[in-house]
Amino acid sequence: MSRLFICILFLLKSICLINSNDLRGKDIFPSLTKKKPHIIFILADDLGFNDLSFRGSAQIPTPNIDALAFSGIILNRYYVNPICTPSRAALMTGKHPIHTGMQHTVLYGAEPRGLPLTEKLMPQYFNDLGYSSHIAGKWHLGHYKHVYSPLYRGFRSHVGYWTGHHDYFDHTAVESQQWGLNVGYEFHGKYTTDLVTEESIRVITNHNVSEPLFLYVAHAAVHSGNPYNPLSAPDETVAKMQHISDYNRRKYAAMVTKVDESVGRIVQQLQKQQMLNDSIIIFSTDNGGPAEGFNLNHASNWPLRGVKNTLWEGGVRGAGALWSPRLKKPRRVADQVMHITDWLPTLLTAISDNPVSPLTHSEIDGISIWRALSEDEPSPRKIILHNIDDIWGSSALTVGDWKLLKGTNYQGAWDGWYGPAGDRDPRLYDYKAIRLCLTGRALEALNMLPTTADIIRLRSQSNINCNVRMPYLKQGTKCNPLQEPCLYNIKDDPCEHYSLTQKYPNILDSILFELDYLNGTAVPPSNKPLDPRAAPSRWNYTWTNFGDYDDEFEETQVYIGKI
Repeated sequence: MSRLFICILFLLKSICLINSNDLRGKDIFPSLTKKKPHIIFILADDLGFNDLSFRGSAQIPTPNIDALAFSGIILNRYYVNPICTPSRAALMTGKHPIHTGMQHTVLYGAEPRGLPLTEKLMPQYFNDLGYSSHIAGKWHLGHYKHVYSPLYRGFRSHVGYWTGHHDYFDHTAVESQQWGLNVGYEFHGKYTTDLVTEESIRVITNHNVSEPLFLYVAHAAVHSGNPYNPLSAPDETVAKMQHISDYNRRKYAAMVTKVDESVGRIVQQLQKQQMLNDSIIIFSTDNGGPAEGFNLNHASNWPLRGVKNTLWEGGVRGAGALWSPRLKKPRRVADQVMHITDWLPTLLTAISDNPVSPLTHSEIDGISIWRALSEDEPSPRKIILHNIDDIWGSSALTVGDWKLLKGTNYQGAWDGWYGPAGDRDPRLYDYKAIRLCLTGRALEALNMLPTTADIIRLRSQSNINCNVRMPYLKQGTKCNPLQEPCLYNIKDDPCEHYSLTQKYPNILDSILFELDYLNGTAVPPSNKPLDPRAAPSRWNYTWTNFGDYDDEFEETQVYIGKI
């Protein structure tokens, strides 16, 4: 499953200027003269906003992730796309999914498509700057032909899987009534989160520290698995969650716990290899959490509204944190507005702050906010396009403090507020665990852990309070986006209780105008009908690069598979 290939890397003296379409803003690629940091991007799948204990709920302890967040930056107004494939496409390209054709739902294993080959991806940008790029875990951006898979999109190695989900122990994926194995027979019975962690540790251990590392850790967790066992974790981990009465929530909590342990082991290994002090670590979810049985899952976005694959804050406001010794003003809750498309230019700027002349001219939607985050300055990001899906008839756009929703998915069935709120009494939080966990010990060695008083302060600041803080909000109304556009002051009303459509019609009209403009820049969705050639039963019950084979070779494979 792992495959190596050699790339000849040309070090160039200059790098490119990126334009942002929706903000009409610009930022500069870094020079190559400064020592470049290792970049570790850890992406959880379907993690809820309320499922990290630095957010205020002590129900699911996540001390390793918390230690990074408290000693780095807690991203308080950080936005992702509402579902897997669009978010991952946005991360890899720095472009909104409407500009790559990836805006509608997810990519299925039997679809003959992938993230367009014309797009330059994050690892390819980094490789041009001398990085060695590796991925462990989920891809979900295309595999029907081998050229769409990670080893042909800039990564030197990949141990993981191509599809959107799979079972955590048998590693099969059930999609559209088709059953197939993600090849890797030797890993059968091994828990996926552990496999991703061990591959990440292997990459770090074997890395030549004379060159910078980009490691993309794309966990399967906490996405639900196959229907016969959707919430899967080792029994001993589930047993540690006895304080959670709801059994499905308990199993979900165990899955989160394994991700937290993974973060600790990765940070510890970076410390052992003397790479931690030269690293930038990002922890992020790919979209909001599926709550109360949505997608057979039990995440929590409380107190935010909505779930995964909705455009409410619960679907698009991401749980995330940024850590690095290069941050000039860490240990704070960052209210700088940021979108997942911003990571590409932000990290390129973080590599070196020295402006240079452009190498190429590549238009993307992301904007670098490295300086804003590092120095606690206002974010240059003023507009957040959450998505436009003309097939489902839903769209959302935030301009400044104002958010517009037009239409919604599932006919409004998942437009409410879903718990659990969790154990929010600050006295229930285990502050000692921050120093005792693997991440805490590693950061203590760097003298980077905050005091307990600072942790209490940061945790309180990151706990969103949805009590009405502005009298004018009470003049708002309940709003059904299936019947009319809804307008919220998202800064004062982050839980989207009071629509101010009638009170501020001019603001509504101006945002609708901007939304129409952006829709005019969209390319058609690239979704394709499921291809019968992809059926795993044709390929010895595996998911494969079915588009690479002609009919004659396909018939041979069908015959062999039946023997």
